[in-house]
Amino acid sequence: MNRYFRELSVTGALVLLLAVLAIWAPHFYQPQPLLSRFTAQTPALILTIGMTLVMIVRQIDISVGAQFGVCAVVAGLISASGAPLIVALAAALAAGAIMGALNGVLIAWMGLPSIVVSLATMVTWAELLRLFQQGKFINLPANVQWFGLSQSAGQQGLIFGSVLLLAGVSWLLKNRSGGRHIYAVGSDAEAARLAGINPKLTTFTVFVIMGTLAGLAAVLNMVQSPQVDPKCGVALELRAIAAAVVGGVAVSGGRGRLWGSFAGLLLLATINPALTFLHVEAYWEKAIQGLVILLAVIADGLRSRRQTS
Repeated sequence: MNRYFRELSVTGALVLLLAVLAIWAPHFYQPQPLLSRFTAQTPALILTIGMTLVMIVRQIDISVGAQFGVCAVVAGLISASGAPLIVALAAALAAGAIMGALNGVLIAWMGLPSIVVSLATMVTWAELLRLFQQGKFINLPANVQWFGLSQSAGQQGLIFGSVLLLAGVSWLLKNRSGGRHIYAVGSDAEAARLAGINPKLTTFTVFVIMGTLAGLAAVLNMVQSPQVDPKCGVALELRAIAAAVVGGVAVSGGRGRLWGSFAGLLLLATINPALTFLHVEAYWEKAIQGLVILLAVIADGLRSRRQTS
């Protein structure tokens, strides 16, 4: 039980909040608005999956929001040209993988601090995007939205696909050697190296996966709207990092579970609509979210101190 304390605590808080809404604001559970709220979180969920891997390997990537924006514009321009959606998806995945690979080379192979590298690439991609697109929205063909399906079918497909990816990556982390390598490198890179694991290759691979997932998330966001906003990735990295931290991923690396990050994302995402339905002033949202994140960081610090003492 102690092993899963952080994850269970976040899940318990989420269940408690949902129970409060069920009692005092049952309209929160109206099917279509609830489906829309869950669907809107699918891009953030995809980014949170990647961010969880990055943090487990004891790194950070604050450039994913800018990567997301670049991939969204790439996919949007290709879709607007009349190319099939699968081509736009492949281009977005490739663009994300390339940007992730650049981070990986600088961090894993050159040994530069991830916070510095990702800050530099975040500014670079954001400024290039601003200069290239100049804030102009990209109008998409009608058959792009919801994959050409009805809104309800498209929303259900996005949610099902995102949760399926979450379950698949969770299984790989737990049951395959690659997943165990990520935990080992995050816990102690030198010990992992002595055990025959290549820390540089593992770290590089994680950043490539992060970039690829940013491309996927951008496409999942694109199909929910008739236009692409070049600023759609602003602050998304903060949401992904916050969800992972609240969900029990250790800032010091080597510990964390995807289902905990998922619960953290849902908890943080539910606060804003919960305040609205409970008739609480919306400006409390950031304060409450900040308090939740602060408590999570304090809990992580106390746990680390107990383990070292």
